[in-house]
Amino acid sequence: MAHELTTSYLKDSTDVFRYYKKLGEGAMAQCPDDAIFTTLDPESNSIGVIVKHLAGNMRSRWRDFLATDGEKPDRDRDSEFEAPPKTRAELIEMWEGGWKYVFDALEPLTDAELRRTVTIRSKPHSVMQAITRQLTHYAYHVGQIVYLAKYFATKSGKQWESLTIPRGQSKQATANIASGKKPDHWMGEK
Repeated sequence: MAHELTTSYLKDSTDVFRYYKKLGEGAMAQCPDDAIFTTLDPESNSIGVIVKHLAGNMRSRWRDFLATDGEKPDRDRDSEFEAPPKTRAELIEMWEGGWKYVFDALEPLTDAELRRTVTIRSKPHSVMQAITRQLTHYAYHVGQIVYLAKYFATKSGKQWESLTIPRGQSKQATANIASGKKPDHWMGEK
């Protein structure tokens, strides 16, 4: 997905959500299977737990987005940090299911609806505020997934394939982007 100049907050935020989804997928694909469910210490979360939490949050926030509070009464947030999925396949199914809620809610929205009010935990937010809140929350957790995946991949002896501009290649990447030789890494271009 190429970066595209836009004045639509809705289009841009949807594109950024897609970017972070792709970033998380690129990281998880490089992580050894057993490490997906491994924690660094007893107080840390595994990638599996982070994905379970994200999926629970996405289901709660985006299901009936404009009509009901973003903290659904059937959500058990505390359980999102226990008993992660048991296999990579279950993890990916959970990941995809969560993102489906996000995009199913965003795609029919119009820019005019950004001023509407929704609630999260009974607190009013404009639709724009609610989108920004979730975008930053998901970026935070995808960053954790990338960090853990890179740690466990390199620890297992795998060569990590950079998901953005590789270390030591910033000047060359900037020159290539500016000259049109290569697309920008931002928004998943590589």
